Amino acid sequence: MHFGASMFCTDYSMTPAELAPALEARGFESFWAPEHSHIPLSRKSPWGGGPELPKKYYDVIDPFVGLATAAVVTKTLKLATGVCLIVQRDPIQLAKEVATLDLLSGGRFLFGIGAGWNREEMADHGTDPRTRIALMAERVAMLKAIWTETKPEFQGKFQSFEPMMTWPKPVQKPHPPILVGGAMPHAAQRAIAYGDGWIPLGGRGSDVLEQLPRFRRMAAEAGREPDSLPVSIFGAGGYGEDADTLSRYRDAGIERVVFSLDSAKADEVLPVLDRIAALKAGLG
Repeated sequence: MHFGASMFCTDYSMTPAELAPALEARGFESFWAPEHSHIPLSRKSPWGGGPELPKKYYDVIDPFVGLATAAVVTKTLKLATGVCLIVQRDPIQLAKEVATLDLLSGGRFLFGIGAGWNREEMADHGTDPRTRIALMAERVAMLKAIWTETKPEFQGKFQSFEPMMTWPKPVQKPHPPILVGGAMPHAAQRAIAYGDGWIPLGGRGSDVLEQLPRFRRMAAEAGREPDSLPVSIFGAGGYGEDADTLSRYRDAGIERVVFSLDSAKADEVLPVLDRIAALKAGLG
């Protein structure tokens, strides 16, 4: 079972250039960068983690710029979006950003995606929150066409383009793994429909291990091989940071656990990484 770490990198936290080598040196498999372009001050959309939205959501840096910085200072660490809000991004430009990062990192990119929860944020990008799920499916199909075809063209409900040429193509074939974030059952269904893995959120009253049999059954019923859809559990705060829970995850076949780090400087973060690394070593 792999260990990853996620941080809302800000102007008051460790930079990706500082954090990524520290993760790699301690045996972490992956670094995950979350995304919010902005937070509208109306704050009508409720946040699932509590009544107050943490400051780091307002302040987080762009994930692709951050991950590119991390790629330069590491050799084996996988670089992941956790998650990219693809309904808020232009898909043609996004396809180039993903392919470029995969190329420059030597095929180390993991494309975590999600439909988003902040309706006011997506509306500011011209996305109708009511149709974001259908838009997300179409965007994934569009991205796959661009990555895998020499002269792609696309006719969709929301967006179309005539035959074109665009490079680079991703190093990973047919494309970087698309890991769909979100809860059971809807995000799990989306992961099965067009993803290469599922990212449920640990904590918040949810036991992912209880949902695993259902997820694997849903995959099989849809004609997908359950083993082809690895599960990566995102931790909420300190959730999952104990040996018993991690052992249960490993024995259940969880692909990776991603630990959420505070947006802080090295003097606070590095001891946390050391503790997690010790837990990993203790699993054997």
